[in-house]
Amino acid sequence: MTAETLRRHLKSFVLPTVVVIVVPFFQIVVFSPLGLRFNRPFPFAQILLGMILFICGLILFFLAVRLFSGIGKGTLAPWDPTRKLVTQGIYGHLRNPMITGVLFMLLGEALFFGLRSLFIWALIFFIVNTVYFKLFEEPGLAKRFGREYMTYQANVPMWIPRIKPWIPDDTKPQCKLE
Repeated sequence: MTAETLRRHLKSFVLPTVVVIVVPFFQIVVFSPLGLRFNRPFPFAQILLGMILFICGLILFFLAVRLFSGIGKGTLAPWDPTRKLVTQGIYGHLRNPMITGVLFMLLGEALFFGLRSLFIWALIFFIVNTVYFKLFEEPGLAKRFGREYMTYQANVPMWIPRIKPWIPDDTKPQCKLE
């Protein structure tokens, strides 16, 4: 990896760092004294589940970033997008594994720290991304990748993963474009 490529990728981590580290940090520091903690009936279980969710989200996020870099020849940042549509690996199960990974990390933090404000932040993050994808990203991808993206979109769900991965040259019926 060249120094330029490494710099591009490091710059692309600004958004997820703000979402997963900076905003939750301020919520923990600012909102915690306000009593927005919720009662943990099973604190050990909630802390453990929070850690598991966070780690699963982190793994999912990095798997998606790796595919974006290796196959897509781009970064996760909207200002430096992939040059090739990525449909392999985890993207064969789910169209937005990166955002799903971040959402898992946020939910894991919310459980771990026991803060309602972090659950609210996770919900806001999910809603904003859903709206953004529907209004801007998906039309942009359809314009950039055309029929290839439309077929992918018709076969791979946005948020709830397929059990069996979709493979573009699969013999199953594809998207019917008219």
